Amino acid sequence: MPRRWLFADQLGPHFLDERKQPVLLVESKAVFRRHVFHRQKAHLILSALRHRAAELGDQAIFVRGETYGQALRQVGEPLEVCHPTSRRALEFVRGLDTVTVLPARGYVTSLADFADWADSRRGTLRMEAFYRFAREHHRVLMDGRGPAGGRWSFDTENRDPPPKGGRLDVPAPAMPAEDDIDAEVRADLDRWAREGIRFTGRDGPRRFPATTGEARSRLRHFLRHRLTAFGRYEDAMLSTDPWLAHSALSSSFNLGLLDPMAAVRGAERAYRRQEAPLAAVEGFVRQVLGWRDYIWHTYWYFERGWRDSNELGARRSLPDWWRDLDTESVDARCLRDVLTGVRDRGWVHHIPRLMVLGNYALQRGWRPSELVEWFHTRFVDGYDWVLTGNVVGMSQYADLGRMTTKPYVAGGAYINRMSDYCGGCRYDPRQRLGADACPFTAGYWAFLAGNRDRIPANARMARAMRQLTLLGDLDAVVDQERRRGSDPP
Repeated sequence: MPRRWLFADQLGPHFLDERKQPVLLVESKAVFRRHVFHRQKAHLILSALRHRAAELGDQAIFVRGETYGQALRQVGEPLEVCHPTSRRALEFVRGLDTVTVLPARGYVTSLADFADWADSRRGTLRMEAFYRFAREHHRVLMDGRGPAGGRWSFDTENRDPPPKGGRLDVPAPAMPAEDDIDAEVRADLDRWAREGIRFTGRDGPRRFPATTGEARSRLRHFLRHRLTAFGRYEDAMLSTDPWLAHSALSSSFNLGLLDPMAAVRGAERAYRRQEAPLAAVEGFVRQVLGWRDYIWHTYWYFERGWRDSNELGARRSLPDWWRDLDTESVDARCLRDVLTGVRDRGWVHHIPRLMVLGNYALQRGWRPSELVEWFHTRFVDGYDWVLTGNVVGMSQYADLGRMTTKPYVAGGAYINRMSDYCGGCRYDPRQRLGADACPFTAGYWAFLAGNRDRIPANARMARAMRQLTLLGDLDAVVDQERRRGSDPP
């Protein structure tokens, strides 16, 4: 049997055909020289890779080197590898005479099945349509020929604001225990930093699974204790409870530790056994079977240049305070808390990413390509395939609607409704002009004013554009936000 080369995001048993299949694992130091990674992301990647090597023992050749090319020269035998997760890696392995590239694993719908579905659409691709196709194709949450409960989506029931009291009444995710491998990783990262390799963010205890066993344990805990509350509060934000009822499993899926279909079936079983409500289960299934697969497939289905889309003409570079996670300079409570979460954990859930971080970057006109790199390197679950769609297509609307029907831009009223951030903040979400004006509220109107000729007209934007024409102080708001620029708010 050929030796299977596993990249550091292909670490679960579902990337092997047989339990005793020979394996190659490579730890490339050059990866960490090319990018400025969050310290905790670098730790998680190295810890997961080294834990997998320890699990496999003599079954694996584990090479630590400067580059993949140097490592491969030490392996004198043919190799096979599952389809990598980035275009750069795919080009590299396809250029190697001794390596056979196999179909992708770690996703539910195959690339071929998605391409067949997408080709048949003959128009704009929407996640909702793909999600329905995937549910039917894989027979997930189906009752006969129709969806369980008679509806494909319960999203309208999953938008509750945060509960009163400052915390959701569910146990926090089970945290992994660090071991000798983690201690070795931490010592190596300290040494690399002294040698000149740069990291950002704060070091801290490893909060995310580094082995399949740890990931499965967290999944079981989520399904048993947290899934019931997930859907209802999946869009809520709390300064005192960053986890809420989220699974905190995205890094486990993206490292290849967990088979996403196993998680989907586990959630479905919880519904069938009446252990979790359908709205919560459907919300989780939609994220894993629907959105995650959709983002993966559009990365490969759309052309390479999609990543560099910038149809709104955003030209500002990310400011240093944002790049360096300098939260001390930020007064806006929501932005300060979310950036602090990134600095201290390398993770916040999807709504702070989209409606605080992405929303603010969109309003400020920061380059989407730089934002892709920032999310890629600052988040423990960030990868190029993940962020191209999530940032270029969704958050920054840089392709003018190939994935979404409107920009995900909002003022302070949205943040006030869906979080506890606005209480105690020096800014007033109801104000758009003056010293107390919320930078999100003012930024919202300034963004619409600056892009009204670029954003395609559609029903979802019609009301906002009508309101824009009624603002008597619009010119003053635009001038105020122009002067604010990219300074920390």
